[in-house]
Amino acid sequence: MEQVKNEKDYSLIRIRDLKVFAHHGVFAEETEKGQNFFVSVDAYQNITDAATLDELILTTDYSDMCRHIEKFLTENTYKLIETAAEELSKNLLMTYSLVESVVVEIKKPEAPIDASLEYVSVVRRMSRHKAILSLGSNIGDREKHLKDAIAELDKEAATNVIKVSSIHETMPYGYKEQDKFMNCAVEVSTLLAPKDLLIFTQGIELDHGRERKEHWGPRTLDIDIVFYDDLVYGDGTLQIPHIDMQNRYFVLKPLSEIEPGYRHPLLNRTVMQLLLELEEKISENDK
Repeated sequence: MEQVKNEKDYSLIRIRDLKVFAHHGVFAEETEKGQNFFVSVDAYQNITDAATLDELILTTDYSDMCRHIEKFLTENTYKLIETAAEELSKNLLMTYSLVESVVVEIKKPEAPIDASLEYVSVVRRMSRHKAILSLGSNIGDREKHLKDAIAELDKEAATNVIKVSSIHETMPYGYKEQDKFMNCAVEVSTLLAPKDLLIFTQGIELDHGRERKEHWGPRTLDIDIVFYDDLVYGDGTLQIPHIDMQNRYFVLKPLSEIEPGYRHPLLNRTVMQLLLELEEKISENDK
C-alpha cells in the first residue's frame, strides 16, 4: 500500500459512511435491483491558506465532494467494489486539484454472503506523484517537438505539468556526429505508476516519429524519466533515478532551473551540486 507523502504536513478532510444506492456487483440481481453502499474518504491536502484566510475557494468543498461521489457511483457500474474504489480514488484526485492523496473505503453491507456480518469493504489509498522528465530533440522543428510534447503531457487527465524549464541548445552526448539537441526539463504531477508513465511517454515519442535505430542516435523526440518521487527502481526497461543523469549536462542544466534542490536518492547530491561537479569535469565543447 502506498504511503501518504509528507502526511504530517497535510490536513485531513474526512467523509464518513456516505450512503449511496447503486448497482455494483457480480450477480444480475445486484446490478438490476441495486443496493446500499457506504463510502468513506480521507482527503489529504494542505489547508493552511484556507484556515488562515477563512476562504472556501482555498480548500476542497466537502459538500461538493459528497455530491460528486454519489454521482460517480450511480452513473457507473462495476462488478467489483475493488474496481469501484480504484476508479473513484483516481477520479477524486483528477477532479480536486488541491487533494494530494486519498483513502477511499467502500462498504457493502448487503453483500450476498451466507454469513452473519456487518459489512465487507475495500480500502484503496492513492497519491499524486512528482516525476521529473528530461525532453530532447535534434530532428526537424526541435522546439516545436518539445512544446507539443509538453502540451500532450498536460492534456492527459492523470498527468499535469507543474514546472517547465527554458529550452537549451546542447551538444550531442555519446555519439557526437549528429546535429545539436534542444533540451528542457519538465516536472509533472501524475497518478500513473512508473511503468505506466513510461508507456505513456513512449507513446508521445512514437506520435512524433521517434525511431530507435541506434543508441544515442538522432531523434525527433526523447522523453526520459529522471526522478519519480524518491523512488529507486530498476528492471530491463526502466531505471529510476535515470542511471546516467549525473553525467549529462543537457539533463542537469535545465533541471537545475526548476528543481535545484532535488536530492538524488542514491548519490545524496542535489541537482545543483551534481551540475556544479559535472561542470568542473567537462569542457565548453561538451555543453
